[in-house]
Amino acid sequence: MIYQVYVRSFLDSTGDGVGDLAGVRAGLPYLRKLGVDGIWLSPFYPSPQHDHGYDVADYCGVDPVYGDLAEFDRLVADAHRLGLRLLLDIVPNHCSSEHPWFREALAAAPGSAARSRFHFAPGRGPEGEEPPNNWRAMFGGPAWSRTTAADGTPGEWYLHLFTPEQPDLNWRDPVVGDDFERVLRFWLDRGVDGFRIDVAAGLFKHPELPDSDDPGADERARDAVNQLAWNQPEVHGVWRRWRSVCEEYTARDGHERLLVGEVSVPTAREHAEYVRPDELHQAFFFDLLSAPWDAGAFRATITEAIRDIAGTGSTVTWVLNNHDQVRTVTRYAGEPGVEGSGLGAARARAAALLMLALPGAAYVYQGEELGLPEVLDLPDEVLTDPIFRRTGSRKHVRDGCRVPLPWSGHASPFGFSQETAGVKPWLPQPEWFAEHATDRALADTRSFWHLYRDGLQLRRTLPQLGEGPLRWLDAPAQVLAIARGEGLVCAVNFGTEPVPAPVAGTPLLASGPCPDGVLPAATAAWWAGELPAPGPAAPQP
Repeated sequence: MIYQVYVRSFLDSTGDGVGDLAGVRAGLPYLRKLGVDGIWLSPFYPSPQHDHGYDVADYCGVDPVYGDLAEFDRLVADAHRLGLRLLLDIVPNHCSSEHPWFREALAAAPGSAARSRFHFAPGRGPEGEEPPNNWRAMFGGPAWSRTTAADGTPGEWYLHLFTPEQPDLNWRDPVVGDDFERVLRFWLDRGVDGFRIDVAAGLFKHPELPDSDDPGADERARDAVNQLAWNQPEVHGVWRRWRSVCEEYTARDGHERLLVGEVSVPTAREHAEYVRPDELHQAFFFDLLSAPWDAGAFRATITEAIRDIAGTGSTVTWVLNNHDQVRTVTRYAGEPGVEGSGLGAARARAAALLMLALPGAAYVYQGEELGLPEVLDLPDEVLTDPIFRRTGSRKHVRDGCRVPLPWSGHASPFGFSQETAGVKPWLPQPEWFAEHATDRALADTRSFWHLYRDGLQLRRTLPQLGEGPLRWLDAPAQVLAIARGEGLVCAVNFGTEPVPAPVAGTPLLASGPCPDGVLPAATAAWWAGELPAPGPAAPQP
């Protein structure tokens, strides 16, 4: 289990309203007590922060708002002292428009070596006034911006699949790959345990940059992607090279370095190609996150992952949330007003227990262990997400899951930041955050925090919850029941009415009150003991 730390929202050590590396270091004992195996840090590199660090200006430094390299080194040392792995977020698809390479490219002539590191192209139309192709950006609008030549006249266009401040790198230029190997070695030499790779299915674009049959695919983001700009076959060579670098370091000291990719591809079979033995160790399987609250949908998703990913000998990497998604409690509430009933929280607790029972790796986003709902009513004037700036729409805006964590107290900043006159957290915290503060969660044995902690302890100590097989057990239509190893059952009631428990006796752990012999609605539980009979074969999605 790896815990995702969104650095600017985790803990502020300086009182400037922004979380930092020293704050992460101060929070390590809390994470060790929770029971995670390591942390993944969101980007903290020097950046103009147009996309909060995913626009990198220097891949081998620390932005002063987050600290410096000396503070980073202390963080690595403390994490290792506590037995925690530390993964960095690396962004190889694009950099910042303020990166020295891009500044050099803007000053250089068309066709120059400096421009070959990016995707520059002349425009279409009599005066080159139209973009080179019809691609759209993930964050809204065209995927191309036009430059201005040294004499003030309109120049070439450059590609950016996210924002104009994030120009896409051209991985067909070998200089790009060589420089990223240098970056990997810089951080590995400082003791990091691996990397979470942003946009791991990107990097290479179709060499001819042709028009797309579905130019709006990327703009819809959650529904489809432009297949000309993503998942090109050449990308696998990059991951083989990076795996080789990691294995070189592993051979030195026997300590495995980890590569986990943000891989968004249409099918589990394509996903499995990224986690072949000589490529990435892990890749996030987002289908569980996007599955509706329905037993059939969850069963089909799990079946597909185990058949097509685990079936190759790879590890399935399960996630229910991250910094780009609506928080789980709110997502599972399903409709306005339902969240207040507690249904979203009950479902989120049950889903967490199911995820922890599945074979493979799991990642949890900060605040999920507190049961934080999404903050849905942030005023327009405080929103910072470039999706909002690009489109003017609040749809898919991610600020609501990035509000700084509540640690203690009854009013903002809830222990996130020192009390500093006139300084507030970078995103406002609602009053109701007090109900989810860490100090309250630790004191309440019924809290999300204790559910995660207890589940992680059992996951670590029960031999049945290792990498062994999973089999389905016979269960009612809206119930999923799985057996792990010999004598462990996890069942989830996705329905609205209680059902008979699949196993007699008191559960080892349950997501909510679970009387003997009954599995309530929106509840998951684990039992140890004699297994019931297996059910029919898993359906083929």
